[in-house]
Amino acid sequence: MSTHGHQETIQKKLYGLIAEFDDPDELVNAASKTYEAGYRNFDAYSPFPIHGLAESMGMKKTPIPLITMLGGFAGAFTGFSMQYIASVIHYPVHVGGKPFMSWPAFIPITFELTILFGAFAAFGSMLLLNKLPQHYHPVFSAKRFERASSDGFFLCIEVTDDQYDDDMTRQFLETFHPVEVSEVQEEIDEAYAA
Repeated sequence: MSTHGHQETIQKKLYGLIAEFDDPDELVNAASKTYEAGYRNFDAYSPFPIHGLAESMGMKKTPIPLITMLGGFAGAFTGFSMQYIASVIHYPVHVGGKPFMSWPAFIPITFELTILFGAFAAFGSMLLLNKLPQHYHPVFSAKRFERASSDGFFLCIEVTDDQYDDDMTRQFLETFHPVEVSEVQEEIDEAYAA
């Protein structure tokens, strides 16, 4: 009886170059200049939301408000329809001479379901559009990246960008005078890559 041991099939591949900054304004400036220089496959990381960062990266408006509104409309329709069907179709009862379709009585539940569906739509679409939860991303293994959750600001240009060139991209990032520019390695399991 023979046993075969598990062979290590993890390979490392360059994901991109990452620059670390101490100040959020430096990150916004670097992101803006990176977009102006024609780079498109890059991302910025910070421990808190920074006003103007998304715009400086050329990001389009998010569809989350529209999705939230549609969720709210679905909730209002569901709440009103549920009460209408129960009160007018399935179990019509005369109460104090009021009509079966007494819509003012339907408002509280309709309002509550509007808020509930809208909140679920906002939360769910935010998770999906941000690809969360994300248990692994190549930048997680970048040098000093743990500072991104406390006091570090990072800009990563990916090798998949059309303009990416090891030397030129490194020189470009160094023009912003970051704390450090380092490589980001992506781990690829060859057993699952095929």
